[in-house]
Amino acid sequence: MGESTANDSIEATYPVTKTLANGEPLDGSKHNYTLTFAAGELPPVNAFWSVTMYDGKTQLLIKNPIDRYLINSPMLPDMKKAADGSLTLYIQKDSPGADKESNWLPAPNDSIYLVMRLYWPKPEPPSILPAGEGTWKPPAITVVARP
Repeated sequence: MGESTANDSIEATYPVTKTLANGEPLDGSKHNYTLTFAAGELPPVNAFWSVTMYDGKTQLLIKNPIDRYLINSPMLPDMKKAADGSLTLYIQKDSPGADKESNWLPAPNDSIYLVMRLYWPKPEPPSILPAGEGTWKPPAITVVARP
């Protein structure tokens, strides 16, 4: 057997989101979205986590005016948390406003999907392990009204 180059789930897990909870495909031309981590509920990892956006048709990264293709844990010090300690990511094609751009993941005017990368997941609850059956689940993507 050849050696595997992929990380096993003890080292990393990669939840993928292509739809809303109701099954509607994510589409930057139709909606603005948010992804909110409640206070104390950031991904339970020992190393780091990221959320990367891809074009739903080409599966490539999306060119955007701020050259941001992902949001990750090293960016946390520069991001804005709500008064309750929660962290909201803004997933949309247009800027959410200067006060929220630190938390903005620019979307194309088309279909999208998101990949969360969770490196060195913590084994104790809340945990993403065993993969797909852990006590921690990524938060749901929600639709927000466009201004």
